[in-house]
Amino acid sequence: MLLWVVRILYVFVSAGAIATLVKQSAAPPSFIEEHPLLAFFGLLAISQLATLIDLLTPRKRIEIISAVYFGLLIGTLLSYLMILALDPVLAALNVTEYSGVVRTIVTLMLVYLSTSLILQTKDDFRFVIPYVEFSRELRGRKPLILDSSALIDGRIADVVETGVIDAKLIVPDFILREVQEIADSNDRTRRNRGRRGLDILRRLQESPKVEVEVLETERGPRGQNVDQRLIALAKKLGGQLLTSDFNLNKVAKVQGVEVINLNDLAAALRPRFLPGETLKIRVIKEGESPGQGVGYLDDGTMVVCENAAHRIGEEIECVVTTVLQSSAGRMIFVKPGTSLR
Repeated sequence: MLLWVVRILYVFVSAGAIATLVKQSAAPPSFIEEHPLLAFFGLLAISQLATLIDLLTPRKRIEIISAVYFGLLIGTLLSYLMILALDPVLAALNVTEYSGVVRTIVTLMLVYLSTSLILQTKDDFRFVIPYVEFSRELRGRKPLILDSSALIDGRIADVVETGVIDAKLIVPDFILREVQEIADSNDRTRRNRGRRGLDILRRLQESPKVEVEVLETERGPRGQNVDQRLIALAKKLGGQLLTSDFNLNKVAKVQGVEVINLNDLAAALRPRFLPGETLKIRVIKEGESPGQGVGYLDDGTMVVCENAAHRIGEEIECVVTTVLQSSAGRMIFVKPGTSLR
């Protein structure tokens, strides 16, 4: 609302300034003198080009805007100094009649070169001016940067609903495109996974318990894959990656990026089973080794039971013998006790 007030105020101020200019000009051009109303609206339309550009670019990146403004400032300052140095030269060559053209060309060239240079080197410009860096300022806790596996997995939405996450969630635009491509796949399974990821993102955006941003990013270098872009973005923003991808988890940690693995988080919250404890499972299929039966706990943990292949469909009490835990998941090995059919 405040932005629209500023825009409307700018229109009225521009109209007043142009009306004063047309009315009080000492020697107005013949067109303005003959058609003052048409000239007024024409100049007003030209003045509103800035408003039109503002409306056509609703999503502006602060680092780009800062770089452009800083480039214009440096270019204008350099052109002023250059013109001061060129004026005596033009006078000595007796070509002062071309001074206006020379000034215009010098100003345009230096402004363009300064802006172009800063735009291309904005990420490294802090090494030249230590206290100037063209990047967004993130306040509070480190943001969590989600990859496609975290969205498709879906557990992050349930974690958010508990209220334990108070950091900002960031979904890069290239991750959103990746999930959309999966949702448009011809393969039914991939298509369902992609649609689930989009549904989870919408659920996160609608949740009042967390702030979610779909972040527009620059196109990465040619040949850079999605995982590399995620790691580079996490380093730039000083954030943490949130993923259930085992390989991304390892690569990111090697490169010094903090990672929250959903599988590790889920494993930390699962009930602990120690050798000798008992549990109940329903045997649903045979295992890979002869005589083994396989069942699952409520949280999806696979339980492999010895000598239970002939008891498929039964609910049995088992004694834990071994528990294998890794970032990829957990597997429990048990031996049967009494049938609870």
